[in-house]
Amino acid sequence: MSNHHDTSIGILGAGRVGTALARQALKAGYRVRIATSQPAADNALLVDIVTPGAVAVESSVAAASDLVVLAIPLHKYRTLNTHALAGRIVIDAMNYWAPVDGVFDDFESDPRTTSEVVEDFLPGARVVKSLNHIGYHELEEDDKAAGMPTRRALALAGDDAAAKAFVTNFIDRLGYDAVDAGPLAAGRAFQPATEIFTGSHTANQLRALIEKARPLADAA
Repeated sequence: MSNHHDTSIGILGAGRVGTALARQALKAGYRVRIATSQPAADNALLVDIVTPGAVAVESSVAAASDLVVLAIPLHKYRTLNTHALAGRIVIDAMNYWAPVDGVFDDFESDPRTTSEVVEDFLPGARVVKSLNHIGYHELEEDDKAAGMPTRRALALAGDDAAAKAFVTNFIDRLGYDAVDAGPLAAGRAFQPATEIFTGSHTANQLRALIEKARPLADAA
């Protein structure tokens, strides 16, 4: 694997989650590109001020990065460019929370997890669910060096082992332990309103919570 300083992170979405992730990735030494549905020129000033060191690009350029993070409001997932994301390692950091975001039929009437619905919409994309269960402000405050016993852990779920290995390394560079929850469907364990989603956990605590959630996931 190449030096992470050469690794590009494309972030789709320049809201609070996207910009916090951009700053944390820059701190970790990655090259960061940010895109929204607006032309890159319209985002350039904002990106310079809010995430100095990141580059405002068109969404197709962000999608061509080594790793792409989806940080747009989930109800806008159908605006994503399916062709541009085919074959890419994609982190789904989005959440569906009807009490806050409103009811959305795509997810209400589908027994699958939201990430499975998103993956279905993005044929060929190597989707990994993660980074959805840490607050944007916590992301920049809770990071710790590897090996520290109190280091916070973040779960990930996906069906592509190589993509998960890449994301595990990324999470570690951001300052967190990565815990593999299993296949993409196992992301149910850290969707909104779960114990994992609402709390902060070490790797051992997180593994125990994932185990506890497993029978529920299998029954779903």
